[in-house]
Amino acid sequence: MARPLDRCVNRLLDLTFLRALAFGLLLFSWPIVSPARAADAAFTQFIASLWPEAQAAGVSRQTFERETSGLEPDYKLPDLILPGRPKTGAPAQAEFVQVPADYIKEASIARLAAEGERLLQKYRPALDAIEKRFGVPAPIVLAIWGRETDYGRYALPYDTLRVVATQAYVGRRKDQYRTEFILALKILGEGVVKRKELTSSWAGATGYTQFLPSEYYKHGVDLDGDGKVDIWHSVPDALASAAQQLVNKGWQPGVRWAYEVQAPANVDCTMGVPEVTKPIGQWLHAGFVPVRGQKLSAREQAEPASLLQPEGIYGPAFLTTKNYFVIKEYNFSDLYVLFVGHLADRMTSPLPFATPWSASKQLRSTDVEAMQRELTRIGLYKDKLDGKAGMLTRAALGAYQKQAGLKVDCWPSDAVLRAMRGQR
Repeated sequence: MARPLDRCVNRLLDLTFLRALAFGLLLFSWPIVSPARAADAAFTQFIASLWPEAQAAGVSRQTFERETSGLEPDYKLPDLILPGRPKTGAPAQAEFVQVPADYIKEASIARLAAEGERLLQKYRPALDAIEKRFGVPAPIVLAIWGRETDYGRYALPYDTLRVVATQAYVGRRKDQYRTEFILALKILGEGVVKRKELTSSWAGATGYTQFLPSEYYKHGVDLDGDGKVDIWHSVPDALASAAQQLVNKGWQPGVRWAYEVQAPANVDCTMGVPEVTKPIGQWLHAGFVPVRGQKLSAREQAEPASLLQPEGIYGPAFLTTKNYFVIKEYNFSDLYVLFVGHLADRMTSPLPFATPWSASKQLRSTDVEAMQRELTRIGLYKDKLDGKAGMLTRAALGAYQKQAGLKVDCWPSDAVLRAMRGQR
């Protein structure tokens, strides 16, 4: 028979065992917090902290809770700054890494132009109203729609709210996307579009004509008169909103976007920058000739224009008006504007560019950026180091070619890159 002291010790041992067992089970069942989960918790806290701003913008608590519940960041997006990972920029957009012949493909232009001709008739009343109200030609707004989403056939792949939330949290442009996130919530709260329909590009542009939420509120137009601005389902609203955006950026009614010309053989391609602007008539007197014998009126010849040679001295040349640069505000790419402008022209004329694109080769972005660094070092270039061979980069290359005694063609080639490296 056990003594009272023995019984007491046994009870203590039993209790100790049970506590140890319970503690072990607790440890076994306790969730292990991974760094990613911890980061997501911080993301959730960040999103919650935006409620006062959302409330001030007119977002209801119900909308905020509904749309942010379970919201997770998408760390696979480009243009993010993530701890422990290399900083990434925007993905290589086709507008900036393809040569013109690859970006402005004749087959694509022909297909979209044929569809555009049909849509000119289908939406004639709305397009007439847009032209009368905004002074923007119908083919221009249709061409923007065609380029942005293939007339609505291209399914945008991302959840807009998730995109702008992630970019606001760890994006390279946090402050901008903080506003876009709040306004995306506002759009959802107004009920014009459902969450599953609010899809976008990786950068958060949404709708038929690719607007950021802030652009929706700045430029949105209710053309069909149903009491709401709907760029996701209403073609009249989307096209009118695109026209309004162009007007708000300075569109001039009655002015073409550009004129294709034949450049003189002795053309100085370093003049191909927006800062070198003079009346079209002066360009004509200097030897530039409108293609196909086109005659320009006195009013047209008085229009100020800049020279554009997208492939340096190779390929087509253009005299670009102020409206060219207005379209460029929609997408900051010369090839984008050329695509939209030419597509618009092809809806009323079957003629392609008079001068074919050359068989030029596009250097890698890293090589173009190396050129920009060298051009900056020697004082010929003062713009962004972005690896994109835009107007300013091409003109700076031409200036370098003059100094180095090379052929002046204003095009980033392997030969110019080798010359730069050989002189370092």
